[in-house]
Amino acid sequence: MADKRDRDRTADAKRADKPSRKWYKRKAWSGKGGRREQQLANEPLCRLCPDHSRQRATVADHVIPHREDYALFWFGELQSLCKSCHDIKKQRVERRAGRGGEKSTA
Repeated sequence: MADKRDRDRTADAKRADKPSRKWYKRKAWSGKGGRREQQLANEPLCRLCPDHSRQRATVADHVIPHREDYALFWFGELQSLCKSCHDIKKQRVERRAGRGGEKSTA
């Protein structure tokens, strides 16, 4: 388990100075009536879970990775995902897509 914590700590350190870290903390994103809350209200179930076992979504995810682009962050299309799908499936798709900015739905 220590290996995963070390990897997470390293990844967090790399992201610490990125502008989007502050954007995610703004009320317009995470506050009452913010983009995250609106997305999860409009699409309450995970888009990537199989139909027979859909989980409640907890992550408002950018369909096209914003890669620190202000306009994509605030105005890009969102999808609702459960934490598991976001952390496993979506991240795998993004790594394969590289920096091409392809849509990352499964």
